[in-house]
Amino acid sequence: MKHLVSLFLVLGMSQTLFAQNFDHKHSVWDLLLKKHVKNGLVSYKGFITDSTTLNGYLETLTKVSENQYQSFSDKEKMSFLINAYNAFTVKLIIDHYPIDSITDIGSPISKINLARGIPWKKEFFSLLGKSRHLDWIEHEKLRKDFAEPRIHFAIVCASIGCPNLLSEAYNPSLLEKQLQSAKIGFLKNPKKNSYDKASNTLYLSKIFNWFQPDFTKKTSLIQFIQDGFEDTIKPDAKIIYNEYNWDLNEQK
Repeated sequence: MKHLVSLFLVLGMSQTLFAQNFDHKHSVWDLLLKKHVKNGLVSYKGFITDSTTLNGYLETLTKVSENQYQSFSDKEKMSFLINAYNAFTVKLIIDHYPIDSITDIGSPISKINLARGIPWKKEFFSLLGKSRHLDWIEHEKLRKDFAEPRIHFAIVCASIGCPNLLSEAYNPSLLEKQLQSAKIGFLKNPKKNSYDKASNTLYLSKIFNWFQPDFTKKTSLIQFIQDGFEDTIKPDAKIIYNEYNWDLNEQK
């Protein structure tokens, strides 16, 4: 009995030590992003060259247990999940490379893959002790567990229409600054969001249509996006949602 108690104590200490020693700066992922991402566009060929390093980083994420994850602070959890989403998305792309779009993954018909969400429902990695897919990270964890709409500007589904993939890892100590920067950077991209003052018309990314409830829990949609525009947006502005560009966000 004493031996069993001792074993449980050792296992508990080992898990605690791993949780404490987990690299919350995500240094390896940070280096890969700095090396292979420029102006939000990704060198997937570069990630293929560094696939051993990428897989090593992904393994550190996979090793985190549910109990260890629960010991993280909220900012540590969010950074962990955002980085996991982005890194496993890169993994998904390079495992199927070359492709023109993430929607090419699945059946031969990309429109079917998109309509059914096949690439995002594909279980191809393990996280917190179980087989997972990208939708689980986004919808069951990030959106469900955190009242933080700016996560939609942080997670990137490998498409031109998405927010830019940062050239750095999300870091708990920088998270607030990074999320706000991602939001403002996305809103200020005229190819994705713009305001025609003369006609009082907003041209917005479909992200604001798909996830509108996330953006309007505490304020109106216009109030939420106002800090990304120099002109004051009138509350009765007409909103037109732009077509989403699913082309791969690849460096040419």
